[in-house]
Amino acid sequence: MTPRYVQALRSGALQAMAAALKERLRACDLCPRRCGVDRLSGTLGFCRTDGRLKIAAVSVHPWEEPPIAGTRGSGTIFFSGCTLHCLYCQNYPISQMGVGRVMTPETLAEKMLRLQRRGVHNINLVTATHQIPQFLEALIIAARRGLRLPIVYNSSGYERVSLIRQLADVVDIYLPDIKFASADVAAWCCGRADYVVQNRRALLAMWRQVGPLRCNREGVAVRGLLVRHLVLPEDLSGTARCLAFLRRALGKGVWVSLMDQYFPAHKALKKPPLDRKPTPKEIQAAVDAAWRLGLRRGFTQETCPCNEPAPGIEGTGFGVSAIGSPGENAPRTCRSRSLRSALLR
Repeated sequence: MTPRYVQALRSGALQAMAAALKERLRACDLCPRRCGVDRLSGTLGFCRTDGRLKIAAVSVHPWEEPPIAGTRGSGTIFFSGCTLHCLYCQNYPISQMGVGRVMTPETLAEKMLRLQRRGVHNINLVTATHQIPQFLEALIIAARRGLRLPIVYNSSGYERVSLIRQLADVVDIYLPDIKFASADVAAWCCGRADYVVQNRRALLAMWRQVGPLRCNREGVAVRGLLVRHLVLPEDLSGTARCLAFLRRALGKGVWVSLMDQYFPAHKALKKPPLDRKPTPKEIQAAVDAAWRLGLRRGFTQETCPCNEPAPGIEGTGFGVSAIGSPGENAPRTCRSRSLRSALLR
């Protein structure tokens, strides 16, 4: 499948979108916070970035879910800053402490083309919401020079529907979180009581746009939605309720990645019960909830001895153990297992 941005570039729609979104930085309203600051003048938004492109790392990442990482890895771009400030963020040096460097669109375009030459399956935008206009400038340059990889929008799930709709001709695969089921917990953990409402609206918009995950003959995703959920201790994440929403709103065809990689990081070390990992019983309860709801498509994690952190990025490369497959054609690495196999074991 040819990425949608290629046709948008040919028609001029991509250039028009990039210009319109960049103009919104003058009174920034890209995320649900709608700070309203003029980032083009150099003022920092809550996201801790201005109108310039700021990147923490560009690398080949082999530890995403198998339909994303495939056999040759995902070409990840870690954007500096974030629209949330989670107490337990495992990427907090990047998201909250400003790790990264200012980069021109031309430089990022060349880095994306270099990733394509290395054989990655996609370009994976890690927390890009607040820098989408800057990214689009780089995408236009790269696409003109031959970039033809699908775009993965790897997001916290805290999104405005208006932005998601504008990305219809850019994003091929959505990889959002569904973090919480409770407004009170969301307010405590990430400072936004509106997370649940905004997240549910965004997930529905993504689903209407791309539908369920679809893969090529190699088992690598080419289009669709895959929703991630991180299991927190004492069920702070409200796993059963999050999964129930997905089942009710999107149906049993939705793909879900249940992640058990949580460990205390950043401010969570002094915030019980976030100061401990989930117990095996809590993890199993999450898997059981998926079973009861009839969710069979997705992945669970399994600790693998060959996992290593991404070079030079503290808190990333967080051991997404090979997790499973969306079909018999999916690549399998290490001890991968699908949600169904985990549920039936």
